[in-house]
Amino acid sequence: MSSEHDRVKGHFHCSTSERACFEAGIKLGALFHQFIGVPLSTSNAGHIEGAMREAVKSQPFVVRAEVHIDREMMKASLSHFGYCTLEGRMIDASVWVEIEGVCVVARLKQIDELRYPLMWVEKVEEVY
Repeated sequence: MSSEHDRVKGHFHCSTSERACFEAGIKLGALFHQFIGVPLSTSNAGHIEGAMREAVKSQPFVVRAEVHIDREMMKASLSHFGYCTLEGRMIDASVWVEIEGVCVVARLKQIDELRYPLMWVEKVEEVY
């Protein structure tokens, strides 16, 4: 990955921490906007979580990803046909991005008092 990183590094005029935060945000934004609306049922929810996790993990600088779909919220939304569509409020996801010894943990989760699926940076730390 370092040679690819070296080729694009000159385009980023910010600190390594800022770059890692940017990358983490891109990953969560992609996850959110690519999967909202996917058909969801009790039989495929685990597969959808896995697909979301693997999609995020395939992106540059991602060292770990976790995705959970709120099963209770999903069950409450099921139609008479046994499925619903994935909504942002159902997703709880975290991504770990590491660039040049800086690790960022970012999260996507529904914040009920905001009635909004918020994305935020949970932690920025140097790792060696």
